[in-house]
Amino acid sequence: MNKFIFAIDTINTWVGKVFGWCIVLLTFATSYEVFARYVFKAPTEWAYDAAYILYGTLFMMAGAYTLARNGHVRGDWLYREWPARRQAAVELLLYFIFFFPGVLALVYAGFHFAKLSWLMHEHSAASPNGPPIYHFKTIIPLTGILLVLQGMAEVARCVMCLRTGAWPSRLHDVEELETAILHEKEYQAAHEAIEAQKAGAAEGGR
Repeated sequence: MNKFIFAIDTINTWVGKVFGWCIVLLTFATSYEVFARYVFKAPTEWAYDAAYILYGTLFMMAGAYTLARNGHVRGDWLYREWPARRQAAVELLLYFIFFFPGVLALVYAGFHFAKLSWLMHEHSAASPNGPPIYHFKTIIPLTGILLVLQGMAEVARCVMCLRTGAWPSRLHDVEELETAILHEKEYQAAHEAIEAQKAGAAEGGR
């Protein structure tokens, strides 16, 4: 089961990192628009469309990657105090009550939304020379499919936790500063406890 989980994690990690470059393109497009507008007095006709397409693509395609990293925001003031099996049981229930119905609805509606856009050869109406946006709308059902896959991996994690009483490991490539500081403090506390035990043992041996 670990191979299945890590295979999905790897796919969504690769997707997240590839589409993460959208932020570089978005920064360049926005910076160029500001420069052209205020220096050349010649604002572009494409910057607005580029901005929402790039940001929307980044936002959607990072969803499954963030889920794979357990990075979505949650109100865990109560959850964090529960034992692992209770956490897994609640998560498993919530995945089937809320997550999968919502994401499957996204795939279903997004597919028809994208299909209609392709049939219309839809272009943006937000600018005079609006670019085609049917490729952008195709991202909607694709995002839903990736979320369904990652949801399956998370369900597998919950099942493993219910069986073993411990959460299985995850792939890690980045860590929030708050988490890193917390881990550092925990390490320091453990190190100080060991040093105190050694000092106590030395005193007792004299």
